[in-house]
Amino acid sequence: MKIAILSRKTRLYSTRRLVEAAKERGHRVYVLDPLRCYMNITSHRPGIHYRGEDLRGFDAVIPRIGASITFYGTAVLRQFEMMGVYPLNESVAISRARDKLRALQLLSRKGIGLPVTGFASKPDDIQDLIEMVGGAPLVIKLLQGTQGTGVVLAETRKAAESVLESFLGLKESVLVQEYIREAAGADIRCFIIGGKVVASMKRQAREGEFRSNLHRGGTASGIRITPEERSAAVRAAKTMGLNVAGVDILRSNHGALVMEVNSSPGLEGIEKASGKDLATMIIQFIEENASQGRIRTRGQG
Repeated sequence: MKIAILSRKTRLYSTRRLVEAAKERGHRVYVLDPLRCYMNITSHRPGIHYRGEDLRGFDAVIPRIGASITFYGTAVLRQFEMMGVYPLNESVAISRARDKLRALQLLSRKGIGLPVTGFASKPDDIQDLIEMVGGAPLVIKLLQGTQGTGVVLAETRKAAESVLESFLGLKESVLVQEYIREAAGADIRCFIIGGKVVASMKRQAREGEFRSNLHRGGTASGIRITPEERSAAVRAAKTMGLNVAGVDILRSNHGALVMEVNSSPGLEGIEKASGKDLATMIIQFIEENASQGRIRTRGQG
């Protein structure tokens, strides 16, 4: 097969591993910077050009689109879908997962366990908002934050009021969530491929930090998940419409709580923690599904 990987950098671990796995299985693979792609939006014959070349003949596309380029990256992916190219994750599904508020609303509608979450746009609503999520301590998240940026733990009510007044005063959109103290700075990343949890790891925040992101000094180790956690992760990925996803779960006193669904989960930490070759599993999934033409939306979303 001829496979395109939409990624800004070929040297990134996840991109490099996918290239290696695809080549080992005999495929031709091309890494394309989505920001260098430009589109011919024409009836009956949509096209994509890249550095002067007309991109035709691809069988599948693997989106590794960073959060900062979601709008343009999903537009490029949608164009591939319109051309009949099989996407590992569809543009509509990625857009759902990247919109944190929309994602939580969709998960809530399906009855999937979540931290108690509030959302507001006016500083006048701060007092009731804090009460709604159970008071301090609480977690405040910018809607546009990634990898732990734009996430603040407010340990007192006064601190919560101050942070919220600052963010809302700057017209920023924020989520306010209950702080799951019993998680003790740890979460579980479940890696989903084709509706199954194929690997999982525990991420532990470094001392004095509540964010467990590996980019922030967190550590990763293999973990055995419970049937409840497995079910929550699979249902969350299915709700978003993602074939491949990283679902982050907190262990709380009232069960497994889905914190986030990542549409472009990194491979490095979880491959090392689990000892599994996830890149090859992803390529095998594409082999099994691309030839069937299983594109649900075909760029219509």
